[in-house]
Amino acid sequence: MNKPCTLRDLRQTVWSSPERRRRSVKDEMRQNLICRLESEQPLFPGIIGYDDTVIPQLTNAILSRHNFILLGLRGQAKSRIVRGLLELFDEEIPILAGSEVNDNPFAPISRYGRQLLDEHGDRAPIAWLPRGQRYVEKLATPDVTIADIIGDVDPIKAARGGHILSDELTIHYGLLPRANRGIFAINELPDLAAKIQVGLFNIMQEGDVQIKGYPIRLQLDVALVFTANPEDYTARGKIITPVKDRIGSEIATHYPRSVELGLAITGQEAWIERGGRPVLIPDFVAEVVERVAFEARADKRIDKRSGVSQRLPISVLENVLSNAERRTLLTKEKTVVPRISDIYAAIPGITGKLELEYEGELQGAETVARDLIRRAAGATFEERTGGANSDDIVNWFDEGGALKIAHDERADILLKGFGVVPGLLDFVADVGLARRKDPATTVAGCELVLEGLAAQKRIARSEEAGYARVRPERPGPPFPKSGPGSALA
Repeated sequence: MNKPCTLRDLRQTVWSSPERRRRSVKDEMRQNLICRLESEQPLFPGIIGYDDTVIPQLTNAILSRHNFILLGLRGQAKSRIVRGLLELFDEEIPILAGSEVNDNPFAPISRYGRQLLDEHGDRAPIAWLPRGQRYVEKLATPDVTIADIIGDVDPIKAARGGHILSDELTIHYGLLPRANRGIFAINELPDLAAKIQVGLFNIMQEGDVQIKGYPIRLQLDVALVFTANPEDYTARGKIITPVKDRIGSEIATHYPRSVELGLAITGQEAWIERGGRPVLIPDFVAEVVERVAFEARADKRIDKRSGVSQRLPISVLENVLSNAERRTLLTKEKTVVPRISDIYAAIPGITGKLELEYEGELQGAETVARDLIRRAAGATFEERTGGANSDDIVNWFDEGGALKIAHDERADILLKGFGVVPGLLDFVADVGLARRKDPATTVAGCELVLEGLAAQKRIARSEEAGYARVRPERPGPPFPKSGPGSALA
């Protein structure tokens, strides 16, 4: 079916009905949201962990036709939620062709739109605006000006068109008027200068703007959505009270409440496919990666006001896979199977995402990251083994046994080294940490067991010496250089 190209053609469609003519952006979002609720369609696909918290509050804000703000630390899907609001728009809407502010053909707000109707009447050309172009986003920075947001007089337009400067046709519209009949989102609202926040007053309450002091009023139809860090929004006084008062709903986001939800988010977002090369991620390796973030969020050495982004486990898992992929290429193995040692190789994916307190700064980011991995491995080990008896393994180390792992070695060779430790392979099989007769996952399971025992301080671990007893009976190397009680994997 051909789309209407002129106002006359548009009058013959549903768009000319009184309901459609008067429908605002917020009404449109509300109606489409109601349709989704009635048909039980997912409201925000790809948003995980907010079903009982954020999404109900967000739904209420939209049903209330509110401007709203999402308050949360970094990496809590605020931007994704805001951009997902586009799904509540119609696929496309009619506008007057050439309009910079997406004029409604039946109620234009700009001088250009009114002149077009006066000159052409029912022959005024119509264009169609897809919903993907009805979203305008701005990151608030101190250098943002009123001209950026609302607009300014353009002397060049005035000279070329022969207009006086007070003529509306000389205006160069800012981001907000260009978002008319759509969503205007401001990220990190408190970072917007106070005088710019003042410029939002009329938009949020009366729904109009003034440009350059001239009595030009644009009755904008726009949904305003903001994001902010709660520390900036509530405690530091960076948000002026009148703006805060005009925001209809404050919605607090949060990090995943459980490891399972975190795993689902990381699995959805991380780049796992590696050019067709088979990839097998043991579930306990992915769990250790996820628990690193959980441990970091609870660690007193890490700044709670900054938070630990969900991007941390995503980046770490990608680094873990890359290290395993590199090893696979070197050893000519067919399947990429990451191990616990690969998580230590992914420390660069951790350190850059941690804002440390004074104590953490003294210890150093890498030391903190290693400790987080060890604790995450220990928690996963306890969760997976359920208190299974590992005394035989510990006794071997207590009697002077030691094991140093060559991390870039083939899985089948490492398996022989792990076989020296009495009961280790049986323990891994009994607690379900390995696929049957699969050296790669068995090796990964053995590493988890040893890391878990080291986290419990039942055996010792060092980068140089590997795994050994906690307290040697006499001074010297942490394990003998030769003899039946030593092994090199």
